[in-house]
Formats: sequence, C-alpha cells, structure tokens
Amino acid sequence: MSSNNHRPILEDVNVIVAGQGGDGSLTVITMLAEMLRMNGLNVYTERDVLSRIRGGHAAATMRAFTGDRYCIGSNINLLVALDEEAVEKNARQLDSKSIVVYDDSGGPVPSVLPQGTRVYSAPFNRIAMRTMRRELYKNSIAFGLVGRLLGLEDESLRETFISHFQRMGQVILEYNLEALGLGFHLADEMGIHEGEGLYKINKTAPEKRMLITGNESVSFGFMVAGGRFFCGYPITPSSEILETLQKWLPRCGGVARQTEDELAGINMALGAALTVTWTMAATWVPVFSLMQEGVGHSGSGEIPLVIVDCQRSGPSTGMPTKPEQSDLNLMVFGGHGDFPRIVLAPGHPEDCFYLTVDATNLADKYQCPVYLAMDQALSQNIATVEPFDLDGVSAIPGKRMSAEDIEKHGMYKRYEFTEDNVSAFAAPGTPGGMSLVTGNEHNEWGLVSTDPVNRVKMMDKRMGKIENAKSELPRARHFGDKSAKIGFIGIGSLFGVIMDAMEDLKRDGINTSYLQPRTIWPVLEDVLGFIDKCSRVYVVELNAQAQLAHILIHQGADPGKIINILKYDGIPFRPAELAGRVLAEESRKTRKGKKEAKLQ
Repeated sequence: MSSNNHRPILEDVNVIVAGQGGDGSLTVITMLAEMLRMNGLNVYTERDVLSRIRGGHAAATMRAFTGDRYCIGSNINLLVALDEEAVEKNARQLDSKSIVVYDDSGGPVPSVLPQGTRVYSAPFNRIAMRTMRRELYKNSIAFGLVGRLLGLEDESLRETFISHFQRMGQVILEYNLEALGLGFHLADEMGIHEGEGLYKINKTAPEKRMLITGNESVSFGFMVAGGRFFCGYPITPSSEILETLQKWLPRCGGVARQTEDELAGINMALGAALTVTWTMAATWVPVFSLMQEGVGHSGSGEIPLVIVDCQRSGPSTGMPTKPEQSDLNLMVFGGHGDFPRIVLAPGHPEDCFYLTVDATNLADKYQCPVYLAMDQALSQNIATVEPFDLDGVSAIPGKRMSAEDIEKHGMYKRYEFTEDNVSAFAAPGTPGGMSLVTGNEHNEWGLVSTDPVNRVKMMDKRMGKIENAKSELPRARHFGDKSAKIGFIGIGSLFGVIMDAMEDLKRDGINTSYLQPRTIWPVLEDVLGFIDKCSRVYVVELNAQAQLAHILIHQGADPGKIINILKYDGIPFRPAELAGRVLAEESRKTRKGKKEAKLQ
C-alpha cells in the first residue's frame, strides 16, 4: 500500500474489534481510545459481551471524532475480526466502504459481507502460536496492525503499551512489546507502512479531556458533593462504582463497603445516613427489589439516601450485560405504601457527575431517597468529557440542629412539623438530640402513633417536601430546532443516539427538537410544556412497556401527541435505525393524511 494524499481524514470513524470473550477486544479498543484522545480526537466506546469470564462472542466498538458525540455511529468503518463469528455477528453494521481485517487462521472469510467490502487477511492466531506459543497475544499483534491502519505512529503505540502493561510486571510487558512488533511486521507485509495508514489523523493540540465511564463519573460526583459512605454488592453493571469508591473514597476520609447481599447493603446505608453521613448505594433490578423495604424506611423515617440504579435487561437475571430502561416504574411507583422520592436521569458521563452532586444535596436537604436512573450503556461505556468544574459545585448541607440550637429551641423533635415540611436533623450524640427511628408511623418525637389526625399530618408533611423541591430540581435541556413541531424525549444512553438521529432527519428535510428530562419524578412543567407545544413527540425507550411515556401521561401529558419508539432486544440503538423508524412513521402519517383528505 503506497502513501498518497487522498486518504480520508479521521474526523468520524467507527472501529470494532471482535472475537471470543477473553481475546482482549476491550483492551485493544481502550488503548486505541486513549491514543486517539491524545491526538486531539474525542472518543466513545461500547462493549458487547456475554455474562461469562471467557468464551462466547465479545466485541468492543470505538468511535473517534471531532465535535461532541455520545454514541456509536450507524456504520462501521473498520472491523477487526478475530474469528469467523465476529464477521457473522457484525456484518449488518458494514457497508461497501467498510474495511475488514480477518484472522483467517480458522478458515476463509464468511460470505456474509456487503459487496465492495475490502478484506485483509491477518493470521493473528497462527502468528501468536508460532512465535509466542500462546494465542492470548493475538490482541497485542492486532493492536499493532490496527494502529498502522489508523495512521498512528509506532513509537506512540509502544508508549501506550508501556503505560498499560508495565504495572503487570517486566516479563509481561516485554512479551506484549514483542507481540506489538509482530503486528508492525504483519502490517509491513501487507504494505501498510508507518504513517501510511488507511486513514489520516487530523492532528490537533491535545485537549485536556478525560476518558471516563458513567459509573466513574457518579463516583467522583458523590465524593465532590461530600459523600463519605458507600455500600454495594459487586454485580454488573454497577460494580465499577464500588471499585472506584473503594480506591478513592478512603483518600477523602470516607468508607466504601462491599456487603454480603443487597439487604445488608440498604440497611447499612440507612444506618450510616442516620449518623448525618452522606450516603449512597448502587444496585440493579431484581436485587433492587430486595431493597424496597429499606427504601420505604428511608421515605418514612426521612433518612437521606442516594440510590443508583444501573438498569440492565430483565426480568429476573435477564441479560446481565445488555442495556435496558425497564426499572422506571419501580423507581417512581415502587415500594410499600406512599413516600416521597426524587428520580434524576443523566444522559452522558458529564451529566452523571453533576446530577450526582445534585442528588446528594437534594437527598440531604429534603431527607428522602433520591434515585439516579442509569442504564448499562451509560454506566459502562467510555467517553471523553471536559474536566469537571469543581469550582461550580459544592456540598450544601440540609437542616441541622446543634446542641446550642436545641437549647435555644427548648426541645428536639426529629419529625417536627415545619412550614417547609423539612425537620432539622441532629447527629447522634448531640446533647439533647435524642430521637427514635422506626419504620412505624410516628409523631413528631418519633414515638409510634396510629392516631388518624397525626397520620394525615405526617403523610402530608412527607409528601409536601417534593412539591416544595420542584423549583430546585434539575431542569430539562432543549436541543435542536426549538420551533419544530416534531419532538423527541429520551433519557440515559439514548441521549447521543437521539442527537445524531436528529442530524440524519434534518438531511431528509425533517426538523426536530429534543427535550432531555433530567428529572423524571416528579414530572416538571418544562417537560409537559414541551409536549404541549409539539404536534407529536417520539418518546424513545429501552423497554417493552413504554414506561416513561406512561409516567408522562399519568402526570398530564396528552396521550394523543405521544408516539412510542421502543427497543428491548439488548442491542443498542444506532442513529440511522432510530431515524428510519421516525421516517417510516412520518411517511405513514402523510399517507394517512392524504387518504383522509381524498375521502373528504
């Protein structure tokens, strides 16, 4: 392959590395993402793995681009297939302009590729076994070849390897560097020499952007907001929150605990919160269901608590590694009896950081459970984000009572009726600040009470807090043509997909706008007002029951304006797929309108 000046400039490219679980696809993509970030590009990565340690199809996808994107593109430019199954499963994402690098160690390339696809044979496995005596090094060989294909410099690739593998020891580092060299040699044999890749990187000054997942952003947001106690059970897709906080929270004087199960986790969190320590727990359904009694205790006992729900496909065990948004009903309506709760919904990793700060402050101020509605893709996919503005956030404590305050007040009623429905909170051990904590209905002192008058007053007090909180809750963000009559609503990882789909639709002559609700519950007027102004609104969801749409309708949205677009197969939306479904619906409506006009 000779050098020329007509290579496409790498401004928006999608790369898949796929094989069997344990082949190291994610490692290759993660290192490539870091390198391209250092070259001034933004990146977004996605994982597609089975719930097993090794074996089964596994793929990692990276999108590198200029500008801001928070999803994988509709078409794959480069597929690195480490086995035959990788070609078969990912062929649907290829087109005639795609490039496939295929490990033909196991046989010829499958005949499922689109016509025109360029295929390069690369016997990664044979080379690894012949030279390294172990097939696990084939991903390092592939990394060298892919780096060349993307026009990256060999020395930069070596530096990335050293940075990644040196913590594993000198022997492992040297073996992987040898495998990397084999990748360079393979590229030379294919005519892909250094600096002569299939793509040309439009190098810019590297911006100080971070590579981070949604789970990591939540963890750091919690710490910045003053969070000092976390408990959780390690389970996909929330495990990274526990892992991150176990590493960093002790440096802030906090504690992160792995519990034996979810029941222990929620009760431990309640105990920590009662010490006036800002507390968070993370989980997923169905174990989230096991926490419901504890969550109800948080609502009844007015105990501040942040709960992160990293939603994955259900019901029951479902598909543990696939994204879904099917816990919304449980977050909004679940639990035993009526109690206040707030549900926030970030849309990308940067959003995760700031909304976690908001969630922590809101929980402490209004003394109730606050949910963060995540999904597997948002939790675990990696994206480049601007450095967090630490000067723009702060921990804002709620009402407290010191010994001096109690002495001036003359008494301490933990659940005292107040004008704003929020009672002051005294830390255990505060002189004069003794209180009772119970899951039973209680009076202002915390004593068990079944008096009907007290019951109504206590219930109204608790529920009234949310009404008072509405003015402080995170508002929705509006994107696109604000005068457009066709709108989108969607949350979580759908943010990036909708943003890209809007561009596709605009090229087809359809102007749209997108409202990203950052508060799901209570439903705020800005969301309902957006629906009122539109002729129709496509509510896009990763579930089978249109849960978000039903919540909106429950709170007053016009059902005649809402069109559901649902996906629950475990495969993330692609922008073209979403745009295509909207185009089909718009065409149907146009045909229906013409038919009705003829009949008139």
